[in-house]
This record gives sequence, C-alpha cells and structure tokens, in this order.
Amino acid sequence: MFYDHQQIEKKWQKYWEENQTYKTSNNTDKPKFYVLDMFPYPSGAGLHVGHPLGYIASDIYARYKRHQGFNVLHPVGYDSFGLPAEQYAIQTGQHPAITTEENINRYEEQLKKIGFSFDWSREVRTSDASYYKWTQWIFIELYHSWYNKNTDKAESIDTLIQHFEEKGTEGLSANQNDELNFTAEEWKNSSDLDKEDVLLNYRLAYRAETTVNWCPALGTVLANDEVKDGKSERGGFPVFQKKMMQWSMRISAYSERLLQGLNTLDWPQPLKDAQEYWIGKSQGAQVQFQVENHSEIIEVFTTRPDTIFGATFMVLAPENPLVDTITTEAQKAEVDSYIEETSKKTERDRMSDVKNVSGAFTGSYAINPFSGEKMPVYISDYVLMGYGTGAVMAVPAHDERDHRFAKKFNLTIKKVVETDEDVQEKSFDSKDSVCVNSDFLNGLHYNDAKSKIISEIENKGIGHGTTNYRQRDAIFSRQRYWGEPVPIYYKEEMPYTLPVSALPLELPEVEKYLPTEDGDPPLGNAKVFAWDEANQKVVSTDLIDDKTVFPLELSTMPGWAGSSWYFLRYMDPNDQEVFVKKELADYWGQVDLYIGGSEHATGHLLYSRFWNMFLKDRGYINNNEPFQKLINQGMILGMSAFVYRIDGTNQYVSKNLSGNYQTQKIHVDVSLLKGTSDELDTETFKTWRPDYADAEFILEDGKYITDREVEKMSKSKYNVVNPDDICEEYGADGLRLYEMFLGPLEQSKPWNTQGLSGVYGFLKKFWNLYFNGDAFEISDEEPTKAEYKVLHTLIKKVVYDIENFSFNTSVSSFMIAVNELQKIKCNKRNILEPLAVIISPYAPHICEELWSLLGNKESVEFEKFPVLNEEYLVEDEIEYPVSVNGKMKFKISLSAQLSAKEVEDLVISDEKIQSVLEGKMPKKIIVVHHRIVNIVI
Repeated sequence: MFYDHQQIEKKWQKYWEENQTYKTSNNTDKPKFYVLDMFPYPSGAGLHVGHPLGYIASDIYARYKRHQGFNVLHPVGYDSFGLPAEQYAIQTGQHPAITTEENINRYEEQLKKIGFSFDWSREVRTSDASYYKWTQWIFIELYHSWYNKNTDKAESIDTLIQHFEEKGTEGLSANQNDELNFTAEEWKNSSDLDKEDVLLNYRLAYRAETTVNWCPALGTVLANDEVKDGKSERGGFPVFQKKMMQWSMRISAYSERLLQGLNTLDWPQPLKDAQEYWIGKSQGAQVQFQVENHSEIIEVFTTRPDTIFGATFMVLAPENPLVDTITTEAQKAEVDSYIEETSKKTERDRMSDVKNVSGAFTGSYAINPFSGEKMPVYISDYVLMGYGTGAVMAVPAHDERDHRFAKKFNLTIKKVVETDEDVQEKSFDSKDSVCVNSDFLNGLHYNDAKSKIISEIENKGIGHGTTNYRQRDAIFSRQRYWGEPVPIYYKEEMPYTLPVSALPLELPEVEKYLPTEDGDPPLGNAKVFAWDEANQKVVSTDLIDDKTVFPLELSTMPGWAGSSWYFLRYMDPNDQEVFVKKELADYWGQVDLYIGGSEHATGHLLYSRFWNMFLKDRGYINNNEPFQKLINQGMILGMSAFVYRIDGTNQYVSKNLSGNYQTQKIHVDVSLLKGTSDELDTETFKTWRPDYADAEFILEDGKYITDREVEKMSKSKYNVVNPDDICEEYGADGLRLYEMFLGPLEQSKPWNTQGLSGVYGFLKKFWNLYFNGDAFEISDEEPTKAEYKVLHTLIKKVVYDIENFSFNTSVSSFMIAVNELQKIKCNKRNILEPLAVIISPYAPHICEELWSLLGNKESVEFEKFPVLNEEYLVEDEIEYPVSVNGKMKFKISLSAQLSAKEVEDLVISDEKIQSVLEGKMPKKIIVVHHRIVNIVI
C-alpha cells in the first residue's frame, strides 16, 4: 500500500489543532511532568534542520510521559524582543512588532509542520504587553526589595526602613554598594530625597554608574556575550568601555546560593563548571595600602595574603577612580593614552588575553604595610574594576602574570615561598611550600601563614579576612527601542516606580528607532511618554513640568528580562491578576526536563535561577531552582559547498584541478548542487548573483565538482537545509526519526540529506506491515511466542533508551523489530497495535493513522504505553556451539532450564561428540552457561 506521508501528516496536524489534543489541564489528579525547550527567538531566516533537534527530543519525552499517565505541560512561546528586529527597523522603518509578527508566523507554521505536541493555547510572547506587564511587575518587586544577610534572603524594603528607624545601620548585614553608617536619629532627620538616595544603595534593582560595553553604531550597551574581539556580534561594529548611569540587578547577593544550588541539579558537569567559574568564589583578605604623599588608600583583595612580603608593586584597573587622583603630571599623558586604548577592549577580551603585557606607570608609590618598602603603582588592562577592588598587590615571584609584568617593566622580584627554582626567570606558585623572607611568617606552611597574616592585618586595622566572588551585578538597561520599558519615572532626578495599577507601561510609538540628537535612547523620540503623577497616566512629553508631570526612564530592559521567568507564566498564561497563581506554581513546580544549548550557561540559565530564588524569597513560589534536569543538545552541522575562483579572474576551476592554480575558496549555496551529488549546476550558479553571470568553468570529465566541508549550519555559509523541504519529500516523521538516528543527542553531527532515504524506507516497511497489498489486513489470532518476543524485546529497549535519552538507538531497534516482524509475516493485532503506540512518540503522524485504521476512536497519544513482560524474553532453548580444542565442530539445541552440569552430561553423551573423541577421555570440559561448550582433548 502506498504510504502517502503528505496526506497523512496534513490530516493529523489538522485533527490535533481542531481537537486541541495537546491542551493541558490544570485540574487533574494525574501526576505532573513539565517538559520545556529553551525559549526560541523568532529570527527572519526561520528554522533550519539544526533547530528542531532539541525540540524533537523533548517532544518524544513529552509524548512518552503522556503514555505513562502523566499530566504533561509542554508549552511553546517566543523570546520576541531582540536587536535583529530593531536593526531591521532602523534600516527599513518597519516597526519591530510587524517584523516580529511575520517571523513568529513563519516559525509557527514550520513548528506545526514537524508535528510537535505543544500546548499552543499557552503560547506567550515577551513583546506582548500582557506578558511584559508582569516582567515590569517583577522589576518593581526587585526595586522594593533588599538582601538581608542575616536571614539570607530578599525581603521587602519596608523591613529595611523599619531597621533604619529603630537602629540606623547598627547590626545591619546587607548586600550594598557602599558601606554606610548612620544612627536612627540621623535617618529620621534626613529629607525624603536623601532617604531615597540611601535606599538605592540596598535595592535589588538599583541605578548606579557602571562601566559598560558601549556600541555607538548600535546606540546601545551590549552584554559581554554580545561582543566578540572588541566588536558587536551583531553587525561587527566597534565597542568601547564607557561609564554610564545604568540600572543593575544585584545578582551578586545570590552568589553563594547560586553556587550551592548547583549541587541539587541534574545538569551536565561542563555547564555547572561554567557557572561555578563565572561566580568565581575565592577566600582571602581585604588589605589597605597607603599611597606616598597622598591621603588616598589603595584597597586590594588577595587570595594569597601569605605572600604580602613579596608584593613589590601595585596595579590598578585603568578605570579605577584613584588613577585620576594619584597620577603625576609627568605621567598624565602616558596614562591617559593607555586608558583610551583600554576602552576599546571588552572585559572579556581583557580577561582572555593572558599573554600580552601592557601598562603605564602613574608616577606614585604605595607603601607595603609589612615590609615598609615603596611599591610603584601602575595601571594595566589585566586588572578589572568589577572584580575585587579594581586593584592588585603584585607578587611577581609567585604569580605568572605579575612576573611577566615585572620583567617587562624591570620591577623587583622577591622570593617569599621556598623553592629551588630561580624566580627571577620563572614564577613559582605553590601552596605546598613554606614562607621565606617574610619576617614572622618564615617557616610557616600556607594555611598557618594565611591565618597568621590575616590576624596581623586585622590587628593593624588595615583590613580583614573575607570571601570574594568574581560575579558582578548584572546591567539591566539597554539604550534601544525594542525591549520592555522600565516602569520608572524621575522626580528631582530620583527614580520612583510606577504604581502597579499603571502596568503595563507600553512601548510608545516613535518616528525613528535611533538615539535622539541629544544622545538619549530611542524612547527619547516618543511624543507621548511622560508620567502624570496626579492623574496616574502616561501623557505627552510636552507637559513635563517636574511638578506633577515627570520624565519616564528612556532605557529598556535587556534581552534576558522576559526569558528569566517565562517558565512560570506557562503555568498560568492568561491570568490578569497575578503572574502565576500560587496553587498552580505549587502544582507544576520545577521544570522536570529542560533542553537547550550550552551557550546560555552564564546568561539565561544564571539569570533565571536568580529571579526564581528571588520570587521564592518573597513567597510567590515554592521552589529554589527552576530547572531540575537539563540536557544540552549538540549541533547539527551543515555540509558546506565551495568553488575555486582563479585569482584575478572570473574563472572557476573544479576541485581536483584547483591545485594547479592560485585560487580563492568561496562558499556557494548547497541548493546549487545537482540532487544529492557534489556537482555544481553551472547554469544556475550563473544566475545566483550578478557577479557570477559571466563565470567561466574549467571542468573535470565535463563536470564542475565542488569541495565539501562540515561546518556550523548557518545562512552566511549557504549550507542551510530547510525542514519544509525535508517534510515535503520525506515527511515530518522521516525528519524526526532521522534527526534522532544521527547520533547521541548531546553530540554534534553532520547533516546528510542522502541518509533520509534509510529512515523513509523504514517508515514504508512499517506502514506495509498493516497491509496485504492495498488492503488493510489485521488478524485477531493469538501471536506466537516468537512474535511476542520481538515486541517485548523492543518495549524493553525503547523504555530504557527514552529514559536515558538514547533516542538514536531506539530508532535502530524499531528497524530491527519491523524487519523481524516482516520476515515472519506478522499481522497480529496484539503485536501491531502496541507497536504503533511504541513508535508514536518518534513518528506520531503515521502511528495516529495506523491507530485509527485499527478501529480506535481516540488519539494514540493517551493510550497506555505497553508494559514489558519479561517472560516472553526467557529463551526455551539455547543453541550451544560445541568446540573441540578451540575449533567449533557443531551446534546443539538444549533446554534453557538445564544446569551447566546437565549441559555437560548431554553434550558428552551426544553421538556427534563421541565420534570426534574416538574413545578418548576429555582432559577438560568448559561450559559457559547459555553461551558455549569447549572440550579439551
């Protein structure tokens, strides 16, 4: 019978949509299971075959859990704010909302074509005002919260105000920008404006001057992961370090909890390691150094205070405010020039560039508080303002980077840890040796020396022991249009939150999407974007009088804001009163399975954990962690095609002849190849682009053969394969099976369209098991034990594979089972009905059709997954190969119930072996039970 995949797939996709087959109920006695894919950004290019890999895996698991009787939440939505749509708006004038809507429609069409079991009724979009109303609400909650170190959680700012009213800062232990000291009386006597200023020092969402990655061409601040080699990832524009007033999120308050929480998660170890490194916990001491002829103090954090006697110079971050103050007139030009150069590098570039040494001398000297020696103070880009204090004490004898710096600038290198190595030539970093040349520390090992020096530092009143974290607070504002407006207005230059009743603060219309002529963000172009405090509404900017009508914040939220809580909104997507009802948050709890790329390790995954912990602290949800199990899927790589152009000509030479010429290797679109071969369609190539119209070709055997190479699948490499084309030719079930068959989920693997014919052949074979010629023919006869064995062998393998996410080996097992059933011409209902259920998570369309043809009225989706019966796997007979002196002579079939001794007796009495032995007595008989018999004579 002809397998018409196109007709079958359209039919069942229509059925699922009309019957809302995958709509999830919140009212159920079933146990829950929450399966989620990382939030997709709807790009203009649509999906390529690499994108669905993780979605197919999660869909298989979601369908499997439904078969097991779970109430499965498997939603979908779009992270629809983003820079690409805004850039397109700048270039074309088209509103980003229109571009985004078009892109989403394209994505949705493609996703539905692949047959995912998403609950489409729960779809959310971060750019919908109904959604970002709650993102803004969470921001307001963060603004009105502080982190109490005594209770180790976020609390309402009201409890902090109460503390100030009763005790001032006495007994306060809070995460803060600056350490403040005042009495309750001083607090009470402060003006309202001063009180607001003080509270900003403690709020979890706060405004402060920060060094940022500023991209003038894009007119916005970029996150570290949006910058590569000093240029914006989007567009390749230069990026500079710049100080700006920015909104920040106090994620640093959660550093220890984020670190400890990793121990409770079933996540890939490399991902945990990445977060642990990013958080960067280290223990050491905070130490103050006097600056000669200045009242200023340089404070450093060091993990090796035991080496302080070997500190011979100091290095400040170029952006450290002290640089201005302590730089001498003679050194000012050199220092300013160096600062200018450093501003062109991102912090990430500075951290990763460990080989190059550069710096400038400030002209000032600090005093070592223990040796009393003068220490020249330099600036260098390897010191970061955001880590520690923006200053380091350099111990060149025992730190590789300090050593390179000392050699370059001819600075003193002093050994203070015992070693036979020449520290003048190479640094020696060890915690296993003892201190030398260190006065009262001499002879002490690392731990004892560290304890003693910290005690002395504290006795001198110049510092204290402390724990430090590399992780800094997250910048939370972007100078661009297409993002969530920040619900803040300014009165006397002090920020105040809008009332919750005013949410959502909607994005205003603007005439252009670029910054204003005054350098304000694009929202500065809005005509209606001011806050009327008296009437509680947004009004025209012309009415701003700073008395009753005030300016609104012109920055928007970063790309990660909406994706930091979307997993909670899916639980209750249409609620107008709360972001999620507490009882629904309690029922759905954590995401049980989260699948997505490893590139989000220190972005989305960290911010989501932070917001989740915050919402738990404030009593809105019950789980500390959002994602219990996480899998990073690998990439599907593209098979790129290249032509060779002879330098200085418009001639193109075929691959195997290219070695005879000076050539340039150029990507060409894989769609220009003939069929699935490597041969270029030269006529189509000429029409591909105007500059190829006059192309001439040097052929081999009358053909132009392209070079091929496995690379990341990407539009820029012209190696993208559109899943729509695959669905058209091989079906969505073929695509789903093939993507799983390619290899283990976590590994990257190359795409090869030719490989699809194998899984398509399997689907046709599977389809035809249920037919006799063109007639659907199923027998109600009881299956044989051999038939049951095939089925239950498959059940055992597939259950193990799905539960261990080994989807590739399941596909192989399907093929083996179908081949075996075809060989024995099985058409028994008791075999083929459960077979359709087993294969349905992988190939739902064909299985729905077969399930329907079998006479079932309901979808196969909710049929109970077949249960393994091990009895069918017990062998009745074992065929033993019998060897004599290691050479196999014959095989003998014996009951599987026989013991090894009984097998031995039966083999030795068999007439075949008697004729081989010719009356001799065997020296040894070895029986490997249920496997083999070996006789030694």
